Amino acid sequence: MSKILVAYFSASGVTAKVAHNLADALKADISEIKPAVPYDRADLDWNNSKSRSSIEMNDVNCRPEIAKKIDVAPYDKIFVGFPIWWYTAPRIINTFLESADFTGKKVYLFATSGGSGLGTTVTTLKVICPAIVEGKMLNRSTVNEMQNWIKNLG
Repeated sequence: MSKILVAYFSASGVTAKVAHNLADALKADISEIKPAVPYDRADLDWNNSKSRSSIEMNDVNCRPEIAKKIDVAPYDKIFVGFPIWWYTAPRIINTFLESADFTGKKVYLFATSGGSGLGTTVTTLKVICPAIVEGKMLNRSTVNEMQNWIKNLG
C-alpha cells in the first residue's frame, strides 16, 4: 500500500480547505508549505506592482524561503497543492519542488483559482521535478469528484 502525502501552500485558506478534503479522501498525511516570512494582505495585492507577490512572480528565479523543510522520503505519492498566481504556481512551489528528492515517487499537482486554469503550470514545473505525473484544478470539487480523480491516477 502506498504512503501518501498532501503538501500544500495556501495564502488565503482556500487551497488549505481543498487540501484537507483531498487528504481525507486519500487517507493521506498532510503538511503545509509555509513561507519563512508569512504573506500579509498587502503582500498579496496583485494590483500593486510593488507588492511582494508581484515582485516574486515577475522574477522566474525567485525562490521564497520555506519555514520548515518537509520530508518526502517516506512517501510514494505526493500531492502538491497551491493557488494559481499569474497563471502559474507561486514561486514557493518551485522552492518546495527543488528542496527534496522525488526520485522514484509520483507527484500530482492540484490547484485552486478564482478564474484561471492550470495553463502550462504542469509542463513548467515538470522541468524542475520530472516526477510530476499530472495536475488538476480542484476549486469546488466534492469529495466524490476527488475520489473519482484518485481512482484514475497512475
